[in-house]
Amino acid sequence: MKLITAILRPHKLDQVRAALDAIGVRGITATEVKGFGRQKGHTELYRGAEYVVDFLPKIKLEAAVDDALVAPAIEAIETAARTGKIGDGKIFVYDLQQVIRIRTGESGNEAL
Repeated sequence: MKLITAILRPHKLDQVRAALDAIGVRGITATEVKGFGRQKGHTELYRGAEYVVDFLPKIKLEAAVDDALVAPAIEAIETAARTGKIGDGKIFVYDLQQVIRIRTGESGNEAL
């Protein structure tokens, strides 16, 4: 089992969610976060004053998946989230030692 964490543009969340649902990934968690990568933010003009926006709004998406779904899930996220411009985000994949469903006590793949 793996935990896939993706940092995305906020307007791409619905497309990524639909793409993951289409391949059988049922449970995801989305969190509104702020951050920056290589682009280091940007400058904006507001009422004649220029100011720097260091932290850009992003979505942190997390999904625990079976090993067989890791490659299709990564491909689905990449395809749905890509705009081709700087700031599209990143995908991180972590090993999961154990997953337990609290309500039933199921563990492992059954808990996913």
